Order: sequence, then structure tokens, then C-alpha cells
Amino acid sequence: MQLPDGLVAVVKRDCPTCLLVEPVLRDLGAAVWCQDDPDWFDGDDTGLELSYRLGVETVPTLLRVEGGRETGRVVGWSREQWEALTGVAGLGPGLPDHRPGCGSLSVDPSRVDDLEARYGDGLVSRRVELADLEDEHEALFDRGWTDGLPVVPPTPSRVLRMLRGTSRDPREVVGVVPPDLVECTVEKVAVNAVMAGCLPEYLPVVLAAVEAACAEEFALHGLLATTYFSGPLVVVNGAVALRIGMNSGVNALGQGNRANATIGRALQLVVRNVGGGRPGEVDRATLGSPGKYTACFAEREEDSPFAPLAADRGVRGDAVTVFAGSGVQPVVDQLSRDPESLARSLAACLRVNAHPKLPMAFDAMLVVSPEHGRVFREAGWDRARLLAELDGLLQLPAGELVRGAGGMAEGLPPGVGVEQLPKFRPGGLLVAHAGGDAGLFSAIIGGWVSGETGSVPVTREVRG
Repeated sequence: MQLPDGLVAVVKRDCPTCLLVEPVLRDLGAAVWCQDDPDWFDGDDTGLELSYRLGVETVPTLLRVEGGRETGRVVGWSREQWEALTGVAGLGPGLPDHRPGCGSLSVDPSRVDDLEARYGDGLVSRRVELADLEDEHEALFDRGWTDGLPVVPPTPSRVLRMLRGTSRDPREVVGVVPPDLVECTVEKVAVNAVMAGCLPEYLPVVLAAVEAACAEEFALHGLLATTYFSGPLVVVNGAVALRIGMNSGVNALGQGNRANATIGRALQLVVRNVGGGRPGEVDRATLGSPGKYTACFAEREEDSPFAPLAADRGVRGDAVTVFAGSGVQPVVDQLSRDPESLARSLAACLRVNAHPKLPMAFDAMLVVSPEHGRVFREAGWDRARLLAELDGLLQLPAGELVRGAGGMAEGLPPGVGVEQLPKFRPGGLLVAHAGGDAGLFSAIIGGWVSGETGSVPVTREVRG
């Protein structure tokens, strides 16, 4: 927008100071643009484009323009400053020497995102125009951009609002998303976070989850292509979980918490909409799992017998750990009051992960509830002590694992050559702490194929 040379002012009629200086502006012959009444002065800025492009934060704002460029500016009314800018003495003789202005409509929080979407140049994502009679929610279903549930339409203003949740450059590449190996930017993650129903403050956690899931060792392409049940599960550590209202307590693995539900869903939508991982196409799961809609919870760090999961994996503070989770298996032990007995119950349940005759084949995550956790805490058992105990309890006799043993064809081929085999590979069993205060129940979240032939859990820092 080309400004005329001379004096230019931006005002709004609903501002006492603007009303006060109206005679001065008319005497100066300034080109005056009004934000809320197109008939007050000749300049109509009710669309707020001029105010937005000039960065007007307060009205009245008086500018001097020379050669189409701003060379001076005064905000509010100050006789001394207006006279210095205009070179005219004796302005507004009946007015007070100074009056502060009012907030510009262009910085109204309810308008800024729409203005940036309309006049800014921040977003580079492809725009999709819908027909006048096209229902926006049905249009998103029809285009295959949903997970089967309704999503929030990602309008430019909503995406810009989402991007305010991070200081990272919208064009920064977060990761290359399988299976189509598409570069995914911060902006693309924000688009899908909007669709998932996230708040802007969740975005740094979603970005960290996308980074972790795109790590080569996580093997997201294989996780999608397998006929197994698994999908990405996100565990969040650090003060960020409390700050954004995540649930680590009652029903932590269930429904009802917006942050838990939408962060996990946003990751899944990135995989679908950016990477092309759609069920029936590359996603070949025989049965799948409800966790493939969303799977995300915060670890309960208070009163935990264990250090935060991410910290034990080398990342302190705000962090996410992404694990290839396949579903929740309950563990019931309401009688054990010593750690040795409880560990044996946990080991017995862990042995059946995927199949009791398949050692070192599938990872798992053990989620210890607070009542079970108290048994370990009072006995002084940390995560390493519990894992060492479980490892000893999960050394399985090879004779029980071979094909045909126990009348089951499934199992290891004959000639294993050792007497015992561990149920889990080194590092293949993760232990987290979450859940409500009441209930002597823990949970096993089965994993996918272990290690280099499958997926390795990945932990990443949450950056603002």
C-alpha cells in the first residue's frame, strides 16, 4: 500500500484522544485513516490493512511520509512532539499538553491472527479453497485428512495462532516423515496440531514427538507397514507436562484430558497427512489398536520410586520418549506388600508379552501405578533395581521355548544351544510411573519387534 507524501494519521472514532485531536488533524490537512468509521475521515481503514502494515499499536498515530517512506512517527497526543514532527507551532491551543492514546484495533487479540493470515506472508502451506455450499468438516473427511473422527479446520488464522506456541522458525524442517519420506516443517506440524485440537502451548511437545518418531532408529516406516498392532506412544517428562495440564494421574492412559489426547493425535495426523501413512495403504495392521488414534501420557514424577524416564535415558528436564506401543495389558496384584513378591507378579505377566515362548522378540513398557510404586519406593528400589530383578526372573528355560513344547507349535526352532534366554533384549523393557492414587493395578504396554530388526525407543528434548 503506497502512502501519500506528507502527514498521515491513523485513528479510531471510539477513542477519546482521537476525538480530542480531530480539529488539529483537519487543520494540518493530514491524510487520516479511520479504523472503525469509514465516514469520519476520507481514509477507510476498517479492514485494518494500513494499520497492520504500518505496525500501529496505539491510536492516534501521526506519521511523516517522504518519498513513500515513513520518516517520523508520534504515538498519542503530545503538543511538543506533534509540533516537532509537523514543523507547525501552536497546535491545539485549547487542548491539554499530553494525552495517551488508545489501543489500535490491529493489535486486538481477537483480530491479530486473522490480520496476519490476510495481510502477512508467514504461511507457505498450500491453500485449499472450499465451495460456498461445501461443509468444511465433511470436506476434510472427503479429502482423507482425518483419522475417522472430526478434526478442527486448519484455517490460516488458527495455524498462525498455533505457531505462537513456539519460537522455532515455521520453515524449519522437523523431520522426514515415512512412508513417503516427506520433509515436515514446523508449519506443517502446526497445521496438524490444529486439526488434532491442540492448544498452542502443546506445540513444542508435538514437535519433539515428531522429531523422535522420525528418528531412523524408531523405524516408523516399518511400524506402519507391519501387520502388528503397534503405533507411536508418547511419554512426556518434565515441568512442561504440568504447565500444559497433562494427565499423569487418574485414567492417565485413558480419555478425558485434552493435552494427552490431542498431542498423541497430532503425531498420528502428521504421519497420515504429511507422511502418507494411511490404513489399508502402507499401514497394513491386521487388527490395529485404539492407541493408533492417540497414545500419550505424562509420567507421574511426584512420589515416584524412579527417576524420570527421560532423565534415565539421558535427557533431563522437558522431554518426550516415543515407544512403539501395541495396547494395554492389565496387571493385578492386590496382595503383595514386599517388592520381591510384586516383582514376581510383574514378571509373570511380562512373560506373556506377545507370546510366552518368544524371547527377545518384542519390547514392552511397564507402567507402575502409585500403589504398586509405593511398595518399591518404601523398599528403596529404583528403576535399575527393579529392572535387574525382572531380568533375573525373566530368564526363560530354552526347553520350554522350542516349537512343540507345551503342545504349541509357536516357539523357537530346535537347537538353541543355550540353557536360558532372556525375555527382553537389553534396553527392551521400559518402566514408567503413572496412574491414580487408588488401585493395586499396573499395566504392560506391549511393544513391537525389538532392536535393529524393529524399533528402538527414542527420547528427545522439548524445545520452546
